[in-house]
Amino acid sequence: MPDYWSTLDVDLHLLLEPDAGRRVGLEHALREAIRDGRLAAGARLPSTRTLATELGLSRGTVSSAYDQLIAEGHLIAKQGSGTRVAATVTTRDAATPHISRDPKQIAAVRHTLRAGTPDVNRFPTAAWLKAARKALNSAPSEAFGYGDPRGRIELRSALAEYLGRTRGVLATPDRIIITTGVQQALALLATALLDSGTSTIAMEDPYIPSFRDTVRSAGPDVRPLPVDDDGARVDLLTTGEFENVGAAVITPSHQFPIGSTLSPARRQQLADWARAGHLVIEDDYDGEFRYDRQPVGAIQGIAPDHVVYLGTASKTLGPGLRLAWMVLPPHLVGPVTEAKLLADRHSETLGQLTLAEMITSHAYDRHIRSSRLRYRRRRDLLADRLKPRAGRPLTGFALGGIAAGLHALIRLEPAGLTEDEVLSRAAEYGLELAGLTEMWLTPIQPDRPQGIVVGFAAPSDSAYPAALDALVRSLSWGSTGGRNPHR
Repeated sequence: MPDYWSTLDVDLHLLLEPDAGRRVGLEHALREAIRDGRLAAGARLPSTRTLATELGLSRGTVSSAYDQLIAEGHLIAKQGSGTRVAATVTTRDAATPHISRDPKQIAAVRHTLRAGTPDVNRFPTAAWLKAARKALNSAPSEAFGYGDPRGRIELRSALAEYLGRTRGVLATPDRIIITTGVQQALALLATALLDSGTSTIAMEDPYIPSFRDTVRSAGPDVRPLPVDDDGARVDLLTTGEFENVGAAVITPSHQFPIGSTLSPARRQQLADWARAGHLVIEDDYDGEFRYDRQPVGAIQGIAPDHVVYLGTASKTLGPGLRLAWMVLPPHLVGPVTEAKLLADRHSETLGQLTLAEMITSHAYDRHIRSSRLRYRRRRDLLADRLKPRAGRPLTGFALGGIAAGLHALIRLEPAGLTEDEVLSRAAEYGLELAGLTEMWLTPIQPDRPQGIVVGFAAPSDSAYPAALDALVRSLSWGSTGGRNPHR
C-alpha cells in the first residue's frame, strides 16, 4: 500500500508490495528509493520507532530491514547520528555516461568569451541584499499572493521613470509588463500579434537563433531582414518582398551580433514605416553600455504608439534574475496582459520589489556606471591585444562593433583563417567561442562573411587575460604549423 513520511526527516513515497512480506516489502521499497535517487547519499532516515509508527509496522520489522540494508552497504549507522544512506551508493542516474553536447569540443572548456552574459562574478550582492531587506520590510502582505499579470506596480513605476530618464522612452506604469526574460516577451507578443492577424514578422539576419525559434513556435512566420554596417536594412520593409510583414524585431542601438548601430536615416525610415500601420519591436538588450559617445535614444521615444520597447536586467545584473520588461502601445496592453496571465500568471515578486528599490535608490545607476567603466577597459584591452606586433602576425581579420555593448565581432577576411579553423583551434586551447554562421537564418551562401562573436564581459577580471591569450593564439598565423594562410 502507498504510505507517506509526512512528519519525518525526509518526505518520500514508499510503495510496499502487498504480496511481499512486511520486512521484505520494506527492504525493497527502501532499496528502490535509494537506487532511484529519491533518498540521496547522506540523507538521514527516521528512527525505527518513528518509521514503524508511520507505516503501521512493528519496530522489529523496521530494525530487521535496516540491518539488511546496512549489511548490503546501502545504509550506514553511527552512534549519535542515526541511520543514513551510504555516501558511496550509485544511483541509476549517476551511472548514465555524460555525453558532450558539442562534438567539436576537443579539450575541456577553461576559458569563455561567449557573448550574451555579463560578468556575474561582479553581481552587486551587497546592494541587492540591502535593497531586498528594505523592499521586504515595507512590502504589503498582498505582495506575497497572486498579483497583477503586468507585474508589481513598484517596479513598473520605477521603470517608467528610469527608462524615460536614461533611454528617452515614453512610458507610464500601466503600459509596462514585467516578463521572465526577453524571450518570454517575444513569445507573448508573437501570440498576441497572431491573434490580431499578424502572421509574418521580420527579424534581423543574423540574430539570436533561439529568439527566432520562439517567434516561430508561437505561430507567425519569420522573414529574414538583412543587416549591414548601418544596421538593419529597414528600407527593404517597404518593398514587395515584405508587403505582408506586420511587425519587425530590431536591435537599433547595437545590433546582435554584427554590432552596428541603426543610422539616423534608417531610424527615421523605421519610424515612418511603423506609423504607416506596422509595429516595431525594439530589442534594447544592452543600451546602457555605450563607450565612445552618448547613448543613442530609443526609437520608442519618437513613435511610442507604434513601437514595443524591450529591456532586460540580464546584461546589467545577471540572466539568473529572469527579469525583463516591455513598454507597449495602448492597443497591445490588453492582449499581451491576457497572454501573460495564461502563460504563467505573473513573474516572481521578490526580485521585482528588490529591483524597484535599487532603481529608486539609484543603486542601479551606480552599478551600471561602474560596470560601464569596467567593460570599457575590457573592450580596450581586447582591441589592444588584437593589434599586430613583431613576431606575432595577427592579420586576416578586422575588429568591429566595439562602440557599445558587451560583445565585438571579429570579421574574418577571405584570404585568412576560416571560421571553422578558428573555432577548432580555440577548442584546442579550451576557449569557448561562437561563430557568426550559427546565427544566420538564410541558407549558407559562398560570399557570406564569416566571423567570430567575442563576448568580453563574461569572464571574471582574473580570468579575462588568459582568455584573451587563448583568443590571440587561435587567430595567430604562428600556430598554423607552417601552412600558407593565403591559399
